[in-house]
Amino acid sequence: MQSVKPRTVPRAPGAVPLLGHAVKLWRDPLGFLKSLREHGDIVRVDLGTMPMYVVTSAKLVHEVTVTNARSFEKGRFFDRLRPLAGNGLANADGEVHRKHRRMVQPMFSKERIAGYSGIMSGNARALADSWTPGQEIELEQAMAGYAIETLAATMFSTDIGLPAVEAVRENLPVLLKNLLIRAASPKLLDRLPIRANRDFDAAAANLREVIDLVVMTARRSKATDRPDLLSLLLAAQDAESGEALSDTEVRDELSTILFAGAETTAAMLAWTFHELAAHPEVEKQLVAEIQEVVGDRPVTIEHIPRLEGIRRVLDEVIRLHGVTLLMRRTTVPVELSGITFPAGTEVAFSLYAIHRDPGLYAKADSFDPDRWLPERQEAAGLGREAYIPFGAGNRKCIGDRFVWTEATIAIATILARWQLVPAPGHTPKEVASAVAHADRIPMTVKPRTI
Repeated sequence: MQSVKPRTVPRAPGAVPLLGHAVKLWRDPLGFLKSLREHGDIVRVDLGTMPMYVVTSAKLVHEVTVTNARSFEKGRFFDRLRPLAGNGLANADGEVHRKHRRMVQPMFSKERIAGYSGIMSGNARALADSWTPGQEIELEQAMAGYAIETLAATMFSTDIGLPAVEAVRENLPVLLKNLLIRAASPKLLDRLPIRANRDFDAAAANLREVIDLVVMTARRSKATDRPDLLSLLLAAQDAESGEALSDTEVRDELSTILFAGAETTAAMLAWTFHELAAHPEVEKQLVAEIQEVVGDRPVTIEHIPRLEGIRRVLDEVIRLHGVTLLMRRTTVPVELSGITFPAGTEVAFSLYAIHRDPGLYAKADSFDPDRWLPERQEAAGLGREAYIPFGAGNRKCIGDRFVWTEATIAIATILARWQLVPAPGHTPKEVASAVAHADRIPMTVKPRTI
């Protein structure tokens, strides 16, 4: 074994003085991250003058996230998220993370999500009812509205939470637009009085301030017996220590849930309808499945396990348009691929790039939901290491079941009523943020004819 040295690990081409590879990440983050596998299973990328080591194979990502998970803490990417999410589950480390996860996990149990599913179904029907034949919609905007309304109704059961919902609607697009650039930029650039910095800082500060006020108001009302997430967080106590969450900790968890839940669901749903429009045979199969399983009734939690085609489509959409970049920092020396990385080393991985690796997936850039049929998965050898839609190990997204349920209900509800047809004149392009979302997906709604 050897300690990491500049010449030990290949360095990605294209670095410039002081900024390192930040310019390449700004200009084409998704293409740059995919290209790294061409240079080895570990590649050095410089963020300013700070080296970051990107692991490019599924095996090494598994080692970082599962096998050696306790030897890592959250890295620079999450440090840069603190103005937005504070020390919530996305950013917390060590005992704080373990304690908070124990306290928050019950709020996303199977039973709780079954309770939320009625809200999800009602919101999906309201969205479908709001459209008229021939109307042109901005799809991701519409799906973001559905996701935010659903989160709002499950997080806040009274009007106390309305200011937070409005703050999310106003500020989240600004934060997402600047997130990856902010995370990949040298920290010294934060102080530059450029618009991206001003917009990000103002949006993050406004969101924190509004949610602080909502939490304080709810705490004063002493109403913690409602089933919404805010009340559950305020009433939560750690089973081991008996400690409750402070108002700041409640705010950080709410911010994390709002941020992660809104973007992931909106992007997943928007790409799903885009891909279905481009693959009418797959859409036809889903419509038939919905007719057989659901019929003319509202979609409920009982229908979800039987909508297997929708699950395969969602798996494929997340594979193609998933999480852009995650980072960890070693807390002790860690060996990866025969090289020992000292404590304090920044190690990164791109689930987006892993999921488009042609060494793992046949026709990796093509939409093929049937690759997730059990017999094809087995034949292709697609194990848990190859597909990590919401992370792995003790950092696996706590709300993944919530998102799958919410997305499945929305797709089944909308497809039963409407066919979404791409509007002419625009081809959607991927834009890198926390996930790879679309710049725009304009579509026209047409009544479904069976």
